[in-house]
Amino acid sequence: MARRRALAFLAFLLLGLTLAAQNYAGTYTVAQKDTCELCIDVYLPTVDSGKPSVLFVFGGGFVEGSRNDRYYLPWFKLLNENGYGVVSADYRLALKGKRMRFDFIHILQSAKAIKEAVDMGVEDVFSAVRYLIDNEVGINPYNLVIAGSSAGAMISLSCILETCNSSSRASILPDFFRFKGAMSFAGAIMSDFGVPEYKSTPPPQLLFHGIDDGAVAYDKIAFGRYGIYGSSALVRDVLSKHGYDYAIYRYVGHGHDIAAQLFATWPEQKLFLERNVAAGMHRTIDATIDDPSIPQMRKLNKLSVTDIY
Repeated sequence: MARRRALAFLAFLLLGLTLAAQNYAGTYTVAQKDTCELCIDVYLPTVDSGKPSVLFVFGGGFVEGSRNDRYYLPWFKLLNENGYGVVSADYRLALKGKRMRFDFIHILQSAKAIKEAVDMGVEDVFSAVRYLIDNEVGINPYNLVIAGSSAGAMISLSCILETCNSSSRASILPDFFRFKGAMSFAGAIMSDFGVPEYKSTPPPQLLFHGIDDGAVAYDKIAFGRYGIYGSSALVRDVLSKHGYDYAIYRYVGHGHDIAAQLFATWPEQKLFLERNVAAGMHRTIDATIDDPSIPQMRKLNKLSVTDIY
C-alpha cells in the first residue's frame, strides 16, 4: 500500500511538472564561458498578447540553483497564462567552492568576491539578451522585464543599473537598449563606488523584501566604498530621492523567504506589469505588509549572510 501511494504521488508530481512546463518552447545555448555552457529556456505565452516577456534570473547565493528548477515552473506557467513570455537564463556560479568569511580581517576580500560574482552574472545575462536580439525564438528582446530571486535579484538590479549607465559590460547590447522594468525578490545592489546612481532614468522597479532578512540586506551594509544596498536603502537614497518609478513591499515577520514568494506576491506583480510597465503609469507604492496569511518558509528565514555566501 505504501509503495502504491508513493508511486501515485510520483505520478502526480510528474504530471504537475509536465503541465507546468506545457508552454516550454526550447532550450538554446547562448554562450560558452570558461568551462560553462550557458543556456536559456524559453516559455511562450498561451496567447500572443503583445505584453512584455520576463527574463528570469534564479537564486542560490552564487553557489547553487538552476534556470529550470522545478520550483519555478508553476510560476512560469502562471505568467504564460496571463500573456507573458518567460526566458529563464543561466549564469556562472562564481562563489561555488569558495569559502566566504565576514570577520573584520576578511570582510573586504569577501565583499570583492561578491561584487565579482554579481558582475559575472550581469555579463552572462547580457549574453542571453544579445542572443535574443540576434536570434528569433518567439520573444521580443526589446520588450523585456528582468526579474530575479535573491542572488538573481542582485544580478537583475545591477543589469538595470549598468544599462542605464552604459557600462563596459552593457556594450554588448545596442546603445539604445533598456529593460522595460525589473522585479526583485529580496535583492540588492552590490556597489564598489558608494551609493548607486543612474545616469539615465531607470525603468519602473518592483521590490519585495522581508524586513528581517539576514541574508541579503533589507537596508544597507557599507564598508569603505563597498556596500550592499537593499530594497529599503535603494528607495530611500536613490529612487524616491530622484522621483523614479518604483513599488516596494516591505514584509513584517518575514526574512529571506520573500525571495521564494513568487505566488503570494502575484497580485502585486500583475498590477505592476499591467500598469507601471504595459500602461506606462507613473505609479509609486511604498507599502508595509503585515499579513499572517502569507506562509513563512522558516528554513529561508533562518539563513544568514554567512549561510548564503
